Amino acid sequence: MNIDLNLDECLEHFTTYLKRQGKSPNTIHSYLCALRLYASLFSQLTTANLRAYRAYLLEHYRVNTVNTRIYAVNCFLDSLHVSFRLEPVKQQQCTYLDSVISQRDYEKLKRRLKQDHNFYWYFVVRFLGATGARISELLQIKIENLKSGHLDLYTKGGKVRRLYLPRRLCDEALAWFSEKGIASGFIFLNQHGQVITSRGVAIQLKHLAVRYRIDPDTVYPHSFRHRFAKNFLKKYNDISLLADLMGHDSI
Repeated sequence: MNIDLNLDECLEHFTTYLKRQGKSPNTIHSYLCALRLYASLFSQLTTANLRAYRAYLLEHYRVNTVNTRIYAVNCFLDSLHVSFRLEPVKQQQCTYLDSVISQRDYEKLKRRLKQDHNFYWYFVVRFLGATGARISELLQIKIENLKSGHLDLYTKGGKVRRLYLPRRLCDEALAWFSEKGIASGFIFLNQHGQVITSRGVAIQLKHLAVRYRIDPDTVYPHSFRHRFAKNFLKKYNDISLLADLMGHDSI
């Protein structure tokens, strides 16, 4: 295989091919970018150049991007009826534990929020990490629950699960919310006085991660639930009790 590349002609040919294949506009744009990149590096389509292109991608891009551009080039080869194919990069699946906030970063986030007197988000992080609550459960917490130390959650089938709230954390939160004039009702409200959305919490956590130089991929609501589980098992080593506390029917 030794094909000279005329970029304009190749782009026009590839665009027509992709449209006939029913590719979306975003996919077409992405695949054309991959072809442009190849043409910026090599003037001919050869087996050696294609392998060099793969090596270049691996050196400069993340695996997902590398594979997207490899798929694009392979698609271009399809359009030319060329049988050669570049091998995509095999990526080992990550378990959820790979993207859980570390204990060190969890402590750092709490400390920095408190130092900055950002107590609203300090308590969001604290209650998520100290209870193992789902974000939907966190947003159900009221002042009354802080006083009682628990929140009863009604699940499917009429079952009730009790979410326990640490006493010291409740007392600390009650003092702060009292200063803010919140004496009853839901505690995590937005600027309009309505319960903040799960999406709103997720977005703000990402902003906080960037601000405090913590990997944003590890800072999301469910990450703190996993952090709670890891800490609980490390301290008590009782997976059956943990399953009950977290509302899982199966260990």
